[in-house]
Amino acid sequence: MIRVTLRRTGSGLYAGYEITGHAGWAEKGHDIVCAAASFLGITCANALERAAGVKTENKTGDGYLSVRFPAESGEKAQTVMQVLRQGFLDLADTYPDYVKLNETTIMEE
Repeated sequence: MIRVTLRRTGSGLYAGYEITGHAGWAEKGHDIVCAAASFLGITCANALERAAGVKTENKTGDGYLSVRFPAESGEKAQTVMQVLRQGFLDLADTYPDYVKLNETTIMEE
């Protein structure tokens, strides 16, 4: 199961996300759900830095991606995160047994 957690401040601004786990939809190398989740997560991290100009703090590992950034990073960063959220909503809707999306409220930094 892939678990996606979107980090939001009390005022509703996005401040990062975490993706953990493996889908298990198919064997390694043939898992389209895992590939889609990886693509969404990495593309969003790249878009935050390159399109929105945000300095992010990233951590990666096997079945793990964490991206954090200041919530006050601007409208472009918030738009990138809305696209990420929609992508994972669509993926979780299509593959509900393999992807779960959660949002958590963090203390304002």
